[in-house]
Amino acid sequence: MLPTSDLTIKKKPPKPLSPNTTKALLQSLQSYYTSARTRSCLVLSVLLFQFFLLLSVLSSSLRRQPTLPISSSSCSSGTVYVYDLPPMFNSDLINDCDSLNPWNSRCDALSNSGFGRRLRPSWYATDQFAAELIFHRRILHHRCRTSDPSSASAFYIPFYAGLAVGKYLWSSNHTSRDRDFHCEKLLRWVSHQEPYRRSDGWDHFIMLGRITWDFRRSRSGNSDWGSSFLYMPGMSNVTRLLIERNPWDPLDVGVPYPTGIGIRSLDRLHWQAHILSKRRSTLFAFAGATRSTIKNDFRGVLLQQCEAAEGRCRAVDCGGRRCTKSGAAAAVELFLDSEFCLQPRGDSFTRRSMFDCMIAGAVPVFFWRRTAYTQYEWFLPGEGESWSVFIDRREVKNGTGSVREVLEGLGEERVRKMRERVVELLPRLVYAEPEMGLGGVGDAFDVAVEGVLKRFRRRRLQRQEEEGKEEEEAAEEG
Repeated sequence: MLPTSDLTIKKKPPKPLSPNTTKALLQSLQSYYTSARTRSCLVLSVLLFQFFLLLSVLSSSLRRQPTLPISSSSCSSGTVYVYDLPPMFNSDLINDCDSLNPWNSRCDALSNSGFGRRLRPSWYATDQFAAELIFHRRILHHRCRTSDPSSASAFYIPFYAGLAVGKYLWSSNHTSRDRDFHCEKLLRWVSHQEPYRRSDGWDHFIMLGRITWDFRRSRSGNSDWGSSFLYMPGMSNVTRLLIERNPWDPLDVGVPYPTGIGIRSLDRLHWQAHILSKRRSTLFAFAGATRSTIKNDFRGVLLQQCEAAEGRCRAVDCGGRRCTKSGAAAAVELFLDSEFCLQPRGDSFTRRSMFDCMIAGAVPVFFWRRTAYTQYEWFLPGEGESWSVFIDRREVKNGTGSVREVLEGLGEERVRKMRERVVELLPRLVYAEPEMGLGGVGDAFDVAVEGVLKRFRRRRLQRQEEEGKEEEEAAEEG
């Protein structure tokens, strides 16, 4: 069972953030936790009036938001049983945090139930591969968790496969057997559990903290990447939540990347109001690093267009982990000042930067449909044009398309509506601080679990109908 505290993790003293990269961002966040000194009653009255007027506008907009209402008592979609796995599958991996990565310790990254080292109130140095810990801690406190497996309608497997496999991804000294070791052991253990044997895994689900391709090694050779976990027979019916899914596998469900913001119920509306009203001086922005080893690297093309935009674009070079350390503060600060953020594919089709962008209230611009539109269907509305922009990368590469011209041609009113839509979606894209929640509104975790429970409920009803038809046919034949 996951410990209820982080006492087993070796913590290091917080490191000060660079004021050059985080000043504007921290001012935005700290404004909700420090009291401003009022110089005159008149100024205070005007500010309060403007603030409540803004909240009124925001609240009116949020009435059409596709939020997930959270009831403290209703579990109409079913209940969840959480397996108490042997520690080798979760807590032992955390305790071994110093050796999970060949370059540095991951103890800071795995602290605070996966949120990482706290930088400021509601701001963490969160690792993009920490969702397994976040989900485990949250589901242990889920309102629909049951301790009785016979009454459960869903079964959660709290295996930290991303940590177990990731440990062996980067060294040539490790073999495919190393990358499959924990996965094979886990499935052997689960296969002996009565709920799994009864359903053959159809009502089981798991959170995998890496992209799906890290678990889809198709060959046994040591040179092939990743683990073969998802191709193992025991996983053939299990629903898996991933930060990047295989669009052709219906058992894969894409969920948002963890980001540095751990919004609480008290400051959600404040943050939404802030990013909705913020004046932005830059039309579009790009945070990323070029890929010098890739011929005709598309990121290089975007940087060229940014440089040619005559002050209408800003870029942050993310080389040397600049955009991953300190909770991605450099990138989020950039997005807070931009109308749009460019989101080319990353090392795979998806990027955590997309969520950093939207949490900052910027409108994402995509060049591959698989970056978002076929990934996060439970979290983002199908009408992608209402909250994002798509530009054909081929037109950008061959010079017939200009990012600046496309974005400038959208018009002020359309851009305003798109930003409102992005802000409305924010609760579904963030993971609330552990055990805090968002005050009656579902966050990314709640949306994912509710989606799984509804999927399993539909499956049960479908099977009951099929069984009923079979009984009727048998009775008629008899």
